Amino acid sequence: MSVFGPIVKIHPVVLASIVDAYERRNEGASRVIGTLLGTIDKQTVEVTNCFSVPHNESEDEVAVDMEFAKNMYELHKKVSPSEVIIGWYATGFDITEHSVLIHEYYSREATNPIHLTVNTELETRKMVIKAYVSAQMGVPGKTVGVMFTPLTVKYISYDTERIGIDLLQRTRASPGRSNGLTSDLSQVGVAAARTQDMLATVLTYIEDVLSGKVQADNSVGRFLTDLVSKVPKIAAEDFETMLNSNINDLLMVTYLSNLTQAQIALNEKLVIM
Repeated sequence: MSVFGPIVKIHPVVLASIVDAYERRNEGASRVIGTLLGTIDKQTVEVTNCFSVPHNESEDEVAVDMEFAKNMYELHKKVSPSEVIIGWYATGFDITEHSVLIHEYYSREATNPIHLTVNTELETRKMVIKAYVSAQMGVPGKTVGVMFTPLTVKYISYDTERIGIDLLQRTRASPGRSNGLTSDLSQVGVAAARTQDMLATVLTYIEDVLSGKVQADNSVGRFLTDLVSKVPKIAAEDFETMLNSNINDLLMVTYLSNLTQAQIALNEKLVIM
């Protein structure tokens, strides 16, 4: 579907917070709403945080605790001053008349706020996530309505968030739906194997292009050129020496930490005796 407007980039911690708020909702509540926090950069809206806002709604009316929303935002500003209100979210897949009323409030708190819907019903076994921006429509001098236009949604993550995502992905194939953290060396091994697989994919693509099996893509070529230009020129012997030195340092730190833990455990037993 062709969409117009800013691109909405969502971090995984936002989705986790929304799902947690939905699971902890009050008895009888059909959905939860909350404030979206993040940054705005030209044509990109990056959602980095959120918090739920208590509300009650029926077929005839909706009541939102605006004072709670203001107090929570003031507390968030003390921790992350760079994050501002960029819109609001609601679980479900419909935009109702109540959504229009709530959106009017956030229009006073942010310029052109976005509205994020998270379908927690999982009809298609997927959590459908959509973002909208509103625009007024109608005949001048008459009753003005509101139209919600869909936006492009992308998912991004920091390196620290990626670790948690990879761990959650491993629990999908685990019989007990649980998995433990791996050691530093294991993570280095997994990262090295993933890098090797990606390099093999790139080499296969280049060989197919040179042999004429695949048509060359200029955008991919520019990306690979930029990637190669960023790799520092280091002799193989120097790289091997540097890698072995870093591994030795890592092993030494691991050994010292294990030795410290053993010493603490021994002291605790001596004190008890």
